[in-house]
Amino acid sequence: QVQLVESGGGLVQAGGSLRLSCAASGRTFSSYAMGWFRQAPGKEREFVAVISGGTYLTDYAEAVKGRFTISRDNAKNTLYLQMNSLKPEDTAVYSCTAKSTSLLALRRGGGDYWGQGTQVTVSS
Repeated sequence: QVQLVESGGGLVQAGGSLRLSCAASGRTFSSYAMGWFRQAPGKEREFVAVISGGTYLTDYAEAVKGRFTISRDNAKNTLYLQMNSLKPEDTAVYSCTAKSTSLLALRRGGGDYWGQGTQVTVSS
């Protein structure tokens, strides 16, 4: 069982930056692929970024490539998402997710565990 708690969301102007954090419980954090998804009002949840457990392989949605950076600190059981050059279309609830199997599987459908989400609002 893995529990995930996000923090770091808020209101920011376009062009600004935010750093999201996701604190995970459990002793096997490093063995999980981790990711971020987001859901805007009236839209389906969409993939943002993923990172593998031990090798730190990453993958991003085209919409955020070059602006967002996913990282993790296995010693602190924490996942991060650094978001730069934010745009109004980045406004959404951002949720972290964990999966004990492949990074690709997580990218396609999300993980087995989810946090409650944190709101990110970008004003124009």
